[in-house]
Amino acid sequence: MTATLSITIRRALRDDVAAIVGMLADDRLGSARERIEEPLPTSYYQAFERVERDPNLQLVVAVDGEGAVVGCLQLAILPGLSSQGASRGLLEDVRVASHCRSRGIGEKLVQWAVGEARMKGCVLVELLTHHTRVDAQRFYERLGFARSHVGMTIRF
Repeated sequence: MTATLSITIRRALRDDVAAIVGMLADDRLGSARERIEEPLPTSYYQAFERVERDPNLQLVVAVDGEGAVVGCLQLAILPGLSSQGASRGLLEDVRVASHCRSRGIGEKLVQWAVGEARMKGCVLVELLTHHTRVDAQRFYERLGFARSHVGMTIRF
C-alpha cells in the first residue's frame, strides 16, 4: 500500500461534475456507460441538480490537499416499511482516481458514509458491485460488508 493521502470529504459542487464523471468512466464497465466529451453532455449537470435537490441523497467528493477531486460516492437514505419502518443507506458510485488508489481514500469515503447513515438512523448500509469487480468485493469485505443478496438488473 502506498502512503495514505490526506483528504477532506465534502459535498460535491457543480464544478466537480467533470472530475466525478472522469472517475466513473475510468474502468472497463464505466467507459462503456459514460460519455467523456468537452463540454460534458448536459445530462450530467441535470442529474447533478436532481441529486442536489433530493434531501435523501448526498453526493460527496474526497479532495486532496491541493484541492483536486480524488474520490467520490453517493449515499442514498432509503426510508421504508421493512424492519419496522427503518431506513437503510445505499452506497453508489464509489470511485477513487486511478492515480490515487491504494492510499486509504476509498476506505475513508466508505467509513464517512457508514457513519453518516448511522447518524441518520439507518439500520444498515448496503451496496451493489458488479460481479467482475473482484478487487472491489475484497475491499468491501475488508471494511466489514458481507455478501448477502443477489443483485438483479433490467436495463432500458
